[in-house]
Amino acid sequence: MTHSGSADGQIAAAWRDHRAYLVNLAYQMLGDVGEAEDIAQEAFLRLSRTDVAEIDEVRGWLTVVAGRLCLDQLKSARVRFETKMTPDRESSLVEFDLDRDPADRVTLDDEVSNALLEVLRTLSPGERVAFVLHDVFAVPFNEIAETVGRPAGTCRQLARRARTKFAAAAPTPVEVAGTEHRRVTEAFVTACANGDLRTLTSLLDSAVWGVGTVLADLAPPPQISHGPDEVAVNLMRYLGGRATLVSKPPGDPVLLAFDRGRLFAVIVLTIQDGLVMKIEATADPAARQF
Repeated sequence: MTHSGSADGQIAAAWRDHRAYLVNLAYQMLGDVGEAEDIAQEAFLRLSRTDVAEIDEVRGWLTVVAGRLCLDQLKSARVRFETKMTPDRESSLVEFDLDRDPADRVTLDDEVSNALLEVLRTLSPGERVAFVLHDVFAVPFNEIAETVGRPAGTCRQLARRARTKFAAAAPTPVEVAGTEHRRVTEAFVTACANGDLRTLTSLLDSAVWGVGTVLADLAPPPQISHGPDEVAVNLMRYLGGRATLVSKPPGDPVLLAFDRGRLFAVIVLTIQDGLVMKIEATADPAARQF
């Protein structure tokens, strides 16, 4: 489908503004950065086939599309998981009821080692989508209902059940990031994804400082930087452009940096009064494909 120059510009702007957000959203649901990137790519492909002028709110439209794609992926996860099951593990897994609604089937993934992700994996697809969209990304239930294909009241119940499971399984209470933290983190991730040094610098407090630690046998001493300009330049050197940043679910102040699907750094942000005060990064240079 051929687009006008204006439509192409709108899609390019949407890619710049929302792609990092979509990848992070999909990662919270799927726990796999490669699959999350594919979901975002497919959502934008569908946007390119749509008359953008008829969409009231592009971000909301992309959220619904990406949510549906993730839900479809979660529903089919049972088939993928069964191909990896072993007799020793089979008895310990939840038994699937083929007569139930697919959105209520529990899906598990034995490749995810993170504890919170493991809890997330015990949620049904409907619970997971409702919880992530509402509690982590603050999407209204009426929009979640459009994604899941169920009434808004049912989506509230799905999210409530998910919170109950998290509270029961987590060793400490799960606290989802507040609006301010979510806004700053999202802007931080988007700025890094776009190589936008100016925006990144604007998110840093005047007294910000960062410390970077390298995991290696003969590792150099931690690198410490001070001030917005120095910190932002160092961040862009390692994260700008190619790295994919996502947050650890659900709403942790921890970012994971991937390069071509391989985790190479973990970044902890300290946010106060709408600005980043401190950045702690631990990197494994052997995992980065330069």
